Amino acid sequence: MNAAHLRRPAAMVRFAVMGMATSALLSGCFDAPKLEDRWTRVDLLHSNLTPFETVTLGAQESVSVQATITYRHIVTGYAVAELRASATIDPGTVEVAPDAQRLRMATDIDSLLAHSTTLGRALIPVTGWDHLIQPLTFTFQGHIPTVLDSTGAGHGGVFLLCYMGSGQKIERIQGDTIVVTPFRSNEMQILPVGMEFRNPVPAPAMAAQESR
Repeated sequence: MNAAHLRRPAAMVRFAVMGMATSALLSGCFDAPKLEDRWTRVDLLHSNLTPFETVTLGAQESVSVQATITYRHIVTGYAVAELRASATIDPGTVEVAPDAQRLRMATDIDSLLAHSTTLGRALIPVTGWDHLIQPLTFTFQGHIPTVLDSTGAGHGGVFLLCYMGSGQKIERIQGDTIVVTPFRSNEMQILPVGMEFRNPVPAPAMAAQESR
């Protein structure tokens, strides 16, 4: 057997290793974009409220929110910033914060919207298309109830949510209103955002009465 035949297997091994390395490098370069870059995304840029701060039962909150929507497909509907209270979902049992993992947060916000009531909101009609980044400014008054859980078990929490939905105008004697049906995140490929607050505490006057 001549030297050329002896060298050929080693050369083939080197070429195979180089081919595998090149394939791995190319696959890394062409990985699919992150979910945050494929789905329409609502981002919370600034608010006068901060994540995990303590809110006061019975208080009236002036809420301001600056947000953006980054569209990945055509969407028409309403953008909503809303303060909501849940009697069954406690802070810490959901992942709702501006820097939270987006798909988990979207699922938690879907659940919160189905198991909470509004304390105040602002909404803006929107239409967007792929790659459009739309800035939004919301201001509204939020009225935090004196009790979150009427059973007295001490459950419940307050949340600030920014989401999208479809709307229907309802004419009423006391003033027209718009009923918003939130978009389901998976169905519409939209990532909402929000923040949760620490367990609400009674106002000083309420605490004094309870201690008597």
